[in-house]
Amino acid sequence: MGTSRGPLVEIEVGDDPIAWASLDFAVGDDGVARIGHVDVRLAGAHDERGRGILGWTLDASAPAGDVDGLPTAYAAARPRAADREAAPPVAHPNGVIGIDHLVVMTPDLDRTTEALGTVGLEARRTREAGGGRRQRFFRLGEVILEVVGPAQPAGEGPASFWGLALTVADIDATAAHLAGRLGEPKAAVQADRRIATLRPGNDVSVPIAVMSATPAPGGRAGSDG
Repeated sequence: MGTSRGPLVEIEVGDDPIAWASLDFAVGDDGVARIGHVDVRLAGAHDERGRGILGWTLDASAPAGDVDGLPTAYAAARPRAADREAAPPVAHPNGVIGIDHLVVMTPDLDRTTEALGTVGLEARRTREAGGGRRQRFFRLGEVILEVVGPAQPAGEGPASFWGLALTVADIDATAAHLAGRLGEPKAAVQADRRIATLRPGNDVSVPIAVMSATPAPGGRAGSDG
């Protein structure tokens, strides 16, 4: 993928490793599925913190603490091992090659934007999503952070992690490989891309979609960068 690795180091999920392995993600003995340059750590379905996306680890120079209610750990205090820096992305049998975007929901878009700014994440653009909602986008290197909230603040509750969109090398091949567990690919909002929704069942608690890679000049699949 052409976009450089950014501050997103790890996403922790309250699912069992075997559930993700059943969808043909390559999951290591340590319960980690490395997607692109981001580790998805599978903490188990019975973690006391619950299900879904439990938190993230950022390589950021920031004081310890959550970001507007998003459980956050920081990796900047410890240098990354050289072998992790050089390690190539893992090949997943289902064709997944990276995380396209991570979705966060918030009742107050500007408040969450300000909080993200304290860890060095600056908004790139805002899009009207319809229904009185807006999407605001941030760059985490190869991953896009999409924050969704109402046009006007709608309460004081915290922001929360919601779901993932994953990039695949060949969406038709992935749809065939996961037949019965992936919806029909259709046109995405992004030009010249297609998207399909995973039907994971109860074992995978994170809403997941897969997307075709961004076409590079000349019609070849490339990066979003």
